[in-house]
Amino acid sequence: MQKQEMNLQEIALAHSLTLEEFENIKEILGREPNYVEIGIFSAMWSEHCSYKSSKKYLSGFPTSAPWVIQGPGENAGVIDIGDGYAAVFKMESHNHPSFIEPYQGAATGVGGILRDVFTMGARPIANMNSIRFASIEGNSETAKKHRFLLRGVVAGIGGYGNCMGVPTIGGETTFEECYAGNNLVNAFTIGLAKSNEIFLGKAEGLGNPVMYVGSKTGRDGLGGAVMSSAAFTEDSESKRPTVQVGDPFTEKLLLEACLELFKADLIIGIQDMGAAGLTSSSFEMAGRSGSGMIMHLDKVPAREEGMTPYDFMLSESQERMLICAKKGCEQGVIDIFEKWELDVAVIGEVTNTGNMELFWHGEKCAEVPVQPVSEQAPVLDRPTKKPAYLDGIENITLDKEISNQAAFDDLFSDMEVVDKSWVYSQYDSMVQTNTIKGPGSLDGSSIRIKETGKALSMSADCNTRLCYINPELGAAAAVMESGRNVAMTGAVPKAITDCLNFGNPTNPEVMWQFAASCEGIKKACRELNTPVIGGNVSLYNETNGVGVFPTPSIAMVGVNEDANKVLPSCVQENGNILYILGETKSEFGASLYMKKMYGKVAGTHPEVNFTKELALWNTVIEANKLGLLKSAKDVNIGGIAISAAKMAVVGNKGIEISISLNDSKDIFSESLSRAIVELKPENCQTFEEVAKSFNIEYTRIGQVGGDKISINDIYKDLDKASFVYFNRFKQVIEQDL
Repeated sequence: MQKQEMNLQEIALAHSLTLEEFENIKEILGREPNYVEIGIFSAMWSEHCSYKSSKKYLSGFPTSAPWVIQGPGENAGVIDIGDGYAAVFKMESHNHPSFIEPYQGAATGVGGILRDVFTMGARPIANMNSIRFASIEGNSETAKKHRFLLRGVVAGIGGYGNCMGVPTIGGETTFEECYAGNNLVNAFTIGLAKSNEIFLGKAEGLGNPVMYVGSKTGRDGLGGAVMSSAAFTEDSESKRPTVQVGDPFTEKLLLEACLELFKADLIIGIQDMGAAGLTSSSFEMAGRSGSGMIMHLDKVPAREEGMTPYDFMLSESQERMLICAKKGCEQGVIDIFEKWELDVAVIGEVTNTGNMELFWHGEKCAEVPVQPVSEQAPVLDRPTKKPAYLDGIENITLDKEISNQAAFDDLFSDMEVVDKSWVYSQYDSMVQTNTIKGPGSLDGSSIRIKETGKALSMSADCNTRLCYINPELGAAAAVMESGRNVAMTGAVPKAITDCLNFGNPTNPEVMWQFAASCEGIKKACRELNTPVIGGNVSLYNETNGVGVFPTPSIAMVGVNEDANKVLPSCVQENGNILYILGETKSEFGASLYMKKMYGKVAGTHPEVNFTKELALWNTVIEANKLGLLKSAKDVNIGGIAISAAKMAVVGNKGIEISISLNDSKDIFSESLSRAIVELKPENCQTFEEVAKSFNIEYTRIGQVGGDKISINDIYKDLDKASFVYFNRFKQVIEQDL
């Protein structure tokens, strides 16, 4: 199995292993590794699989609470949602593959996260995604490229999710020039399971059979984990073969087969074959249990002729699982998967040696101790340095004479603000018939739990501009925003999963950003009582030395005790009264106003106050329980003016707002911990008492009605604003079709 044309050291370097790591491998094995073993170590010790640069900073995340059933370390996190049920959820990146091949990269990202969830024993009930690109406006080569990427990514997400019969009910699409060389695709799935029927990825019990199920193994995706752990250059196109190819119809069969398997009490553990394929699944399963494993690679179902042990171990072919079955139950497992017309084979067994022993037609072709590979990957303490760009970033004055009307017109037509129905209309949001609040409805999305009469609400958020000017506070603000969006539906935020997207970790400034962002998440989750139950780190989002802004995407999940009380985020009835909750200050750091009017991402980060944030959540949740509110929307991008206008156009009703502010342009301020709420006139007094009880500022600012949007000195016909809001995105994305 040796590559004779290169010496072992050269082979190791070609696999992105360092000389130090190569020496470490020789020490672990007590000999030189062979080609297969080098492949195994390179995959498991890649950034993507081992978290070697990030692990230091991930420790200390708050991960426990009375409602947390399973925290980080498994395929997905699990929380108790009452009545004997659990929500299983995770978010993961597929950034690099989606840049190289947008359709398959995004599609397999959705497929992978779905498998992570149903591997735990849960039926997937909803998807979300967070996708980020450079500007798609204009005729520059970058704009044309990103229109192409966006169309491909959206088609891939829709193509896979729709075929699986899982609704895509929310997400975000944002634009920033830092994503010119690396678009980001983060996929989220949530599933439902009985709380006492959660399955884990473990292999234990001497002699228990190891079984392969799902699709046959081909050569697609070879080296995918290593590719995802490197920065891009101009030749990224050459990496196309490392992108996996998905088949959602096979995955649908795999989902149903696995759910049937779980009911039959035939297995010990099960693991998705994701990044690094059979290598990661086998080592992780054995590693969690401290056991060993024998695998006969010639017994793995093959899709191509002439495949080698190396190919079988490193392939990232999709729609595959590794199972540790109970001894004597092999035929029961085989019967289920054959019924669903899927490949199934006994390929090995659990041992107590602590080693992974691989055989090829009866001959041993590799033997590696499990623990050093799976649990003892290098933990790097990379140097950190405060980025030079932060020096003086706060020194900016907003001194232009700009009318609020002109600013509003500019901001309201921005790609970040306008409706993305062109995107979400390609996703089936209503399949399974449980969607209560879907895409385009503003703020959090909600899905009914038929079995209990409750609802789950969720939101995926990150303001990357805030993270750029202050990574710690920006990351905290992302947790706050995702929780706020969930609270606006009336649900109690319970836990997060994250997807931490950053540039090249060999750059000390990037590592400083990462460390600071982790601190922000830790503080926010601790103060808001929303533990981290899983997540993903994606580094090396850099092309030709230019990295992305820090992008710690946060997905929050919350529980609404009554599915009939999910709160809308757009105006509902003429004559209703509008209030602003929270304090508005002149806070324009990294705001959309500053970006559009001044062409800068700079300034001071808005105040982060967890007490005020919790007060806001609790006020809205309690007022909703009492039936006082008709709608609620958080105030974020573009401030009161843009948030209120969105409520109006989505609800198709005019609004009239008058609010006294320190400066007239504060109507666009992006102060945190604020919301606009709508209620009937007769409920105002009771509502004010609720707000007082939580010690939150409240101001009556206007009412619903008419055919205009009137906000202080801003006026817009409702129909004209609606035309811009609902049509602008389509005009831009389809301009070169």
